[in-house]
Amino acid sequence: MSEITAIVPGTFDPITNGHLDIIKRANTIFDKIIVAVAVNTSKTPLFTFEERVELTKKAIESVEGLSGVVVEGVRGLLVDFARKEKARVIVRGLRAVSDFEYEMQMAFMNRRLNKEIEMVYLMPYIKYSFLSSSIIKDVFINGGDISKFVPQPVIEAMYKKLEGVRGDE
Repeated sequence: MSEITAIVPGTFDPITNGHLDIIKRANTIFDKIIVAVAVNTSKTPLFTFEERVELTKKAIESVEGLSGVVVEGVRGLLVDFARKEKARVIVRGLRAVSDFEYEMQMAFMNRRLNKEIEMVYLMPYIKYSFLSSSIIKDVFINGGDISKFVPQPVIEAMYKKLEGVRGDE
């Protein structure tokens, strides 16, 4: 049986414990995981593309027990990147019904672009079902504690990036 490479894509602005949960769980199913930090033209990220790639690498390195997980920055179509990497699976998390419509549209488009790619969806544990990068940024900027929701490298990067912007400063 051949090795199965899966891609876990996202903007990761910043990566959260919910993202890490999906990555860890995918790592128990597939032989190799590529965490693909993507450019999303419909979003205006807090962190630059390069910062998001580096921060995601640091976050992955902070998780014990991950093997066969690499982080790559991806510009362009995810299905083209998947073809280049010989990945057969794209793994996404589904938090709520509201995610489903967007994910269904993306799955149909990806299938039209590359019929050999399979989409696999993992449901988060309930403790992560409300987490999003947008909520993390909002809570942090308004002085809230995000330490239960993101890895330590993200907290450090948020303080550095938003020095003087937080509501508790």
